[in-house]
Amino acid sequence: MAVGGFAGPSGGSDFEAKITPLVIISCIMAATGGLMFGYDVGISGGVTSMPPFLKKFFPVVYKKTQETGLDSNYCKYDNEGLQLFTSSLYLAALTATLFASITTRKLGRKLTMLIAGIFFLIGTILNAAAINIGMLIAGRLLLGCGVGFANQAVPVFLSEIAPTRIRGALNILFQLNVTIGILFANLINYGTSKIEGGWGWRLSLGLAGIPALLLTVGALIVCDTPNSLIERGRLEEGKSVLKRIRGVENVEPEFLELVDASRVAKEVKHPFKNLMMKKNRPQLVIAICMQIFQQFTGINAIMFYAPVLFDTLGFGNDASLYSAVITGVVNVLSTLVSIYSVDKLGRRILLLEAGVQMFLSQIVIAIILGVKLQDTSSSLTKGYAVLVVIMVCTFVSSFAWSWGPLGWLIPSETFPLETRSAGQSVTVFVNMLFTFVIAQSFLSMLCQFKFGIFIFFSAWVLVMSLFTMFLIPETKGVPIEEMTERVWKQHWYWKRFMNE
Repeated sequence: MAVGGFAGPSGGSDFEAKITPLVIISCIMAATGGLMFGYDVGISGGVTSMPPFLKKFFPVVYKKTQETGLDSNYCKYDNEGLQLFTSSLYLAALTATLFASITTRKLGRKLTMLIAGIFFLIGTILNAAAINIGMLIAGRLLLGCGVGFANQAVPVFLSEIAPTRIRGALNILFQLNVTIGILFANLINYGTSKIEGGWGWRLSLGLAGIPALLLTVGALIVCDTPNSLIERGRLEEGKSVLKRIRGVENVEPEFLELVDASRVAKEVKHPFKNLMMKKNRPQLVIAICMQIFQQFTGINAIMFYAPVLFDTLGFGNDASLYSAVITGVVNVLSTLVSIYSVDKLGRRILLLEAGVQMFLSQIVIAIILGVKLQDTSSSLTKGYAVLVVIMVCTFVSSFAWSWGPLGWLIPSETFPLETRSAGQSVTVFVNMLFTFVIAQSFLSMLCQFKFGIFIFFSAWVLVMSLFTMFLIPETKGVPIEEMTERVWKQHWYWKRFMNE
């Protein structure tokens, strides 16, 4: 098909499968890796707006926030050390994912998730017990290793274990858990900020142990995917698991396809080198671009620093956390919209609709802040402040049913088995690299660009929407091992790379 990015059906068949309790339970347990990731994202912004935390670890920032009439609305939180506290997690994650690629392939998806859970537990203990900045950063680095391993294994696990017809919905459980984690973090921050004695931040950081424990226990309970077992030569066990998760005895067609895919995968001695071959160019380009675009929507800038952002807008400390809770609820509800619609409407329509919504909401925010928020004014008027919150929620909702979940879903379902671990590793590496870039630079960018930062991100939204329109194909309802024949070889542009 030569129109836009659509790829029409070209044969192939869905395999016989029921939606079994084992699949649902396995996916829910595995997706708790997203709960931990989301909690870490959400907790850092709230903790860094708590005066006792700033006073203990970042006294320079604390002093600036206590001054009145002297500091800029856009610059009072601009501090490289404070940004490093948040962004160090992502620096560790992008390094860890390179090792996670090896464990995912050699040891399986299940064991890689267990390693992630252990990293999360140790990192949480260090953070909650921190007595100096070194201990605090060390804890964040270990949490980052957990993120690297979890984000490597969980999306692949979900895509491989799910029946084709609900693969999108089950995969988005990961992103749903990310949004729930962010919401819980905001609620907890709202409560712990009111604790007298200045130890509320320790409770906020320590409660990360709950999702960490859930992931660890979940990794011990779930079975590994048939794809992984067959890839490691455990054919009978792989076939047995396939029968259990599909709920039918006749799994021979799917089993034979997995065995064939495994045979091809074993012929590849250097997956990363194979990833650079011409026939893998479409998946690689889309995976890399989607991770870059996901970060340059501006979502992490808003979610990391939502409490800081609202405080900057003059809402005050309690109101800022309250506002962040509102955006968290919107995030969760909108991700549920994606779970319902992704296997009905498809991936492309969600990305394109969200592009329009994100672009318009950011332009409105930029205009309001540009006209009404002067650099040293104490607050917006109530009406305009509420409008900013509404526009932020409009933006968050559109991201949550599009680039949030689909940025992980599409790469995890499009790489062939022989390059899947390497491809997911590159996906996570690029995601964490650009998450680190945004986390480390956002407060400085806010200080320099002021309201123009939202124009900056809206321009990127326009670029990614055009990319979607022409270069991202529809993968709804296509069996994961048939992507090459039914998607890439039918696409108006990418088919030219499929002649090897």
